Amino acid sequence: MDQKVKKKYNRIKLITSLLNLGIDLFFWLVLIFSGLIGIISNICYQTSSSTILQFYLFSFIIGGSHLLINFPLSFYSGFYVEHQFSLSNQNFFQWIFEQLKGLLVGLILGVIVLTLFYILLWKYPDHWWWGTWLFILTFSILLGRLAPILIFPLFYKFKPLDRPELKKKIENMAAKWKLRITNIFEFNLSKTTKKANAAFTGLGKSKRVILADTLLENFSNEEIETIFAHEIGHYVKKHLIKGIIFSSILSLLGLYFVYRIYDLILLAKNYTAHQLEALPYLGLIFFLYALFTGPLGNILSRFYEYQADRFAVTSTQKVEIYQNSLRKLSDLNLADESPHPLVEFLFYSHPSINNRIQKISEGIT
Repeated sequence: MDQKVKKKYNRIKLITSLLNLGIDLFFWLVLIFSGLIGIISNICYQTSSSTILQFYLFSFIIGGSHLLINFPLSFYSGFYVEHQFSLSNQNFFQWIFEQLKGLLVGLILGVIVLTLFYILLWKYPDHWWWGTWLFILTFSILLGRLAPILIFPLFYKFKPLDRPELKKKIENMAAKWKLRITNIFEFNLSKTTKKANAAFTGLGKSKRVILADTLLENFSNEEIETIFAHEIGHYVKKHLIKGIIFSSILSLLGLYFVYRIYDLILLAKNYTAHQLEALPYLGLIFFLYALFTGPLGNILSRFYEYQADRFAVTSTQKVEIYQNSLRKLSDLNLADESPHPLVEFLFYSHPSINNRIQKISEGIT
């Protein structure tokens, strides 16, 4: 694959991501300092006397406006650019349909989360951050268990893997590390993209291996075996549990920090915690917090990826096959093999392919 093409694709993706961050920041600043928030709040107050209905209308107006403002960039990055680089298999109407499905699922989940969050903010203004943390932790674990069964099938068709030899390899490897796998599925990722992927999903009884049809079409059984070994490495190293603990500690500290900053703003503006005019300040603080903590999460994620790579080559003893698999994934997904170190540090949850291959080579010499 031409490295210039990969560089160009990732440069465009980076620019659109930065533009999206800039638009989000501009959106919150305009709401707060232009006076628009007062107009929107008055509309909500005049429409209903119910506090919770006022909040729903307020969220609908703010969320809908944000969606409309971001749609052109979303269309450009998610549809136009993917076609420009021959990665997408969707026509415009298929893309819109998938976006609407995603929007509907996000809306249902968002209503649940926002409703409880607002009630905590309203009823417990001094302790909402603690309740929100506990709810998000519980909700995330529940979602991790139910998503493979209830949500993923809304977007892709899953069927049992129809490769007896490969299935046996995966089951044997899982059994070696005392990981019971009874559900191995392939799914039609090709309906949307030419990219390839494989993953462990679910928790408890919903745990399953999912392999994209694009992966099955382009990779040999041995190559898929090494890719799966990488996923086994995450399980053996307990990365999921460690990741939950890390993210829960980070979110607890973050929510407390947000609460303290928000409390200062409430005092300065003489707002109550659940007052509609105050909520955009909360949105801005959350945005800035996510901007700061994103790279921290990426650091941990990259460290885990290196560990899983090391596990894959030591457990299979198929170093060259695994390295070739990484290169093939890079080609299929148009991944930048050698991004600028600062870009990788800030935005990459996975190390670049060149860094991964270098670490593997260092580990076996």
